[in-house]
Amino acid sequence: MNKKSLLTVIFLTIAVFFARPACAASQEVPSASFLEPQVPEKANAHEDELYSAAKDALDDGEYDNAIKQFDEVAKLHGRKADGALYWKAYALNKAGNKAQALTTIGELRKSYPRSNWLRDAAALEQEMRGAVNPENISDDELKLLAIQSLMNSDPEKAVPLLEKIIQGNYSSKLKDKALFVLSQSGSEKAQQILMGLAKANNQPDLQKRAIRYMGMNGNGRNRAVLKEIYNSSTDISVKKTVFQAWLMCGCKDDVAALARTEKNPELRREAIRYLGMMGGRAELLEFYKNSPDKETRLEAVGAMLLCGCGHELAEIVQTEKDPEILDKAINTLGLVGGQESLTALTNLYGSQAGLSAKKKVINALFLHGAGKEMVALARKETNPELKRELIQKMSLMSSPEITEYMMEILNK
Repeated sequence: MNKKSLLTVIFLTIAVFFARPACAASQEVPSASFLEPQVPEKANAHEDELYSAAKDALDDGEYDNAIKQFDEVAKLHGRKADGALYWKAYALNKAGNKAQALTTIGELRKSYPRSNWLRDAAALEQEMRGAVNPENISDDELKLLAIQSLMNSDPEKAVPLLEKIIQGNYSSKLKDKALFVLSQSGSEKAQQILMGLAKANNQPDLQKRAIRYMGMNGNGRNRAVLKEIYNSSTDISVKKTVFQAWLMCGCKDDVAALARTEKNPELRREAIRYLGMMGGRAELLEFYKNSPDKETRLEAVGAMLLCGCGHELAEIVQTEKDPEILDKAINTLGLVGGQESLTALTNLYGSQAGLSAKKKVINALFLHGAGKEMVALARKETNPELKRELIQKMSLMSSPEITEYMMEILNK
């Protein structure tokens, strides 16, 4: 064996010798990258389980059990430790142990000075110390948190305080939040205050906010009040706000009834648009068929886009004689999408003799993104102007069929 071959053998032997233990070790001992993620995952799962059980106990009124479980979570010093301290203080207060609850809040402040729970804790502390009075708290957010906390324990005391904020010299943002809290209360007094604000017109911005919040609870009484406000107001902006409230409570019948009787063209169009947003397919078709004025019929056709009335529009484009309404229906059909719309448009292109109508269909197919169908029409089209229109629109689109067709044109 020559010297070069001997050196090669020695080198390979050494390489194999040192490689073997590494391979064995890698098979017997899991790598650090394999082990490390599992430790926090297990810890997080355990923490989540404890936290969830503690919340369940709190919700069930088992305060002593909740206190113990939240304390266990806090001792883990994990992701939910600060929240656990807040809820421990809350449970202690509910159990009648205010002194220990205040101590727990102090612990939360000391251990987690940047916690998102500090505001809630401060509100809870204000409630426990009996200082829930808007004049006694300088921080607007804290003021409202304190009243929200009081709403849970003593709504009769909280409602007048909310009214005081709403009617007082406070920021618009704080007033809006107070109004929202008031609207969520099941208290009869709270609802009476909300209705009074919605009816009053001396503070327009506040009135509109109250009207919208009334729409969040579409019970019979609120619906009657909203109708009363609409009928009694002479302010169009207030009437439009009532439409927003009706949308929030899904009061489609109220909007449809009003659209049939409203004399103001602007408000009638507004009602029809809202019917589209509320899915009033049958109502829109009724307005299209039965309204004597073109403006209302145009508005009904346009609103069909909002509720995806492909079937209704497909019928309209086959029968409509007014060119303006037909154009509107064709464009809207292109925007609606769906196979039924596509079929209606291609059928319409074949049945329409007018150049203008065919161009409208081409534009609608373009809006629909119907490249395959446009290629099929272009292959059969003999009118140079329409063929050019189809190719021009297709040049702005992308599909395998269009690419193939364009290559055919270039290769001719």
